[in-house]
Amino acid sequence: MTLRTRLTAWYAGVFLIAGIALVGLNYWLLADWMPLEGRAVARALPPDSQFYPGVASVEAGVLPADTLVVSGADFAADTMRTVLWQSIVALLFAAVLAVWLGWVVAGRVLAPLHSITSTAHRLEAERLDQRIELDGPPDELKELADTFDGMLDRLASSFDSQKRFVANASHELRTPLAVQRTLIEVALAAPDANDDMRRLGAHLLDTNERSEKLIDGLLLLARSDRGLATRELVWLDEVIDDEIESCAALASEKKVTFAVRTRRYLVDGDPVLLAQLVGNLLRNAVLYNKPGGSVSVELDRELVVTNTGPTVPAQAVPGLFEPFRRLRDRTGTAGSGLGLSIVQSVARAHQGAAKARPNGGGGLVVQVNLPETGVRQPS
Repeated sequence: MTLRTRLTAWYAGVFLIAGIALVGLNYWLLADWMPLEGRAVARALPPDSQFYPGVASVEAGVLPADTLVVSGADFAADTMRTVLWQSIVALLFAAVLAVWLGWVVAGRVLAPLHSITSTAHRLEAERLDQRIELDGPPDELKELADTFDGMLDRLASSFDSQKRFVANASHELRTPLAVQRTLIEVALAAPDANDDMRRLGAHLLDTNERSEKLIDGLLLLARSDRGLATRELVWLDEVIDDEIESCAALASEKKVTFAVRTRRYLVDGDPVLLAQLVGNLLRNAVLYNKPGGSVSVELDRELVVTNTGPTVPAQAVPGLFEPFRRLRDRTGTAGSGLGLSIVQSVARAHQGAAKARPNGGGGLVVQVNLPETGVRQPS
């Protein structure tokens, strides 16, 4: 039951209790007032009645022939029954009216709560400019709305600070790594560089590249966690084709083949984040595979990527979506441990979800559900 229905039930219940008490009080007062036994009451008879024809006397009075003389007790009982049934019928009609009025009043009382709820639904991480600004007397609902608006002001300030931090961190972390890479490349290009220096330089370049990828992954994870700054229509099947082409060299090096089966699939979202989601899935599927293995990519109701890598324990699967969590036999790969974390974060930013399960013959099956728009490309 909704809150409005419960309030209506409470209103109607309280009215019925008060109405029953009022009817009972009236009944008791009327019963105390009605004539007692021993007194006579004259009642008019219908023209065709056969009771007491002629003239009868009541307490030394004379009545016409169409009058019935009854005792005070009979008259009181008959009157009480009539009053009781009429009161019950009136109470039922009033109860129906009370339910309707209770429904209307409950709707008026809860209108500010509906305003708060609709405002909360319209909010996004990148759009915190919505406010309730409830008008009215300074009551509890006004206080609640003002508290909610104050919370939104603090959240907006916090998100602005986070955006500035991410932008500054991106610049401050990328710049020294770029300088280090340039210095190493210059040193390796020197004519007097010996073999030991070149091996050391190659190792430093590899470490520098891994650090850059780690920073890029962290910044991308922070960006997707903040929500979508822009949205546009993106054909997910075309993104898959582009990312498979980008992974072709890595797949050839690992001797991994792709099996692709997709259909036209339109998503409303961020094309950069969607490309990163698909790219991470495909690179993970290739990196954590066995030589001569395969990667299956299916896109129908959802995106499903399956590889033929080593066996993955079922209890270890949930931890793969946490940052820097990898299986023990995967630590020797070039991954940073952020791939599936980014996949899950990007899926959530698009109102979707990501989950995984072990593949029966070894490897992992990752399923990503992204809301599809109702737009279709004309055939």
